[in-house]
Amino acid sequence: MAGESITTEISVLQGRLATVERSAAEKERQLERYAADLRETFKRERERRHELRRSYMATVRALCNAVEARDAYTGKHAERVAAYGMEIARVMDAPFADDPEVEFGFLLHDVGKVAVPDAILWKPEPLTPDERALMEKHPIVGWEILREIDFLGEAKLVVRHHHERWDGMGYPDALEGEVIPLAARVFAVADVLDALTTLRPYRPPSPVQEARAMIQDASGSHFDPQVVTAFMDIPITTLDRIRLESD
Repeated sequence: MAGESITTEISVLQGRLATVERSAAEKERQLERYAADLRETFKRERERRHELRRSYMATVRALCNAVEARDAYTGKHAERVAAYGMEIARVMDAPFADDPEVEFGFLLHDVGKVAVPDAILWKPEPLTPDERALMEKHPIVGWEILREIDFLGEAKLVVRHHHERWDGMGYPDALEGEVIPLAARVFAVADVLDALTTLRPYRPPSPVQEARAMIQDASGSHFDPQVVTAFMDIPITTLDRIRLESD
């Protein structure tokens, strides 16, 4: 009788073990299905992000083209300043160094010029005070154009504040020092570099070395000194490469 009892208990235990094993195997299969579903969801989400990125970039490029079609003498100005600005950001190890939103802001900084008459954009002589006042509205106009576009985020701050100065003498809001968004402070250096080194209706281009010296001289007045320090650390060969790649 004792032997039969032990045999029965073993059989019961074996049955329970088999049930546990089947349950574990089913749970493992469920986990595998969950993992496969997660991988597929992640893949679709990654593809969706890439597609959104392409759509965003297409929108940004279209807006840039609209500006350059009216202000064509600047050529690839938007692309050059975006490349200069992102290079400065990387040297500074700025938090937005690889942020596409900020790069979009660099590309779109002059979108407000669509509201500036051609006679002012193309005028070879110095602007009158009234013309200058109208030109200086373009950061606000650009910000108004973009303000409802959610994906641009911080880019809109670059558009509004890229003509502010470290000493508070800029426009449109006369912001001063670190109150100016860092991305706009970085962009200000990139923008002036490109303005100095490209042909304009009212003056010939300056050599890169000369432009660097002028920017360094304006450190602490026009520009954030830390941004200028980072800019001066960029080799001239890198700046030349960026300029040539955008030609």
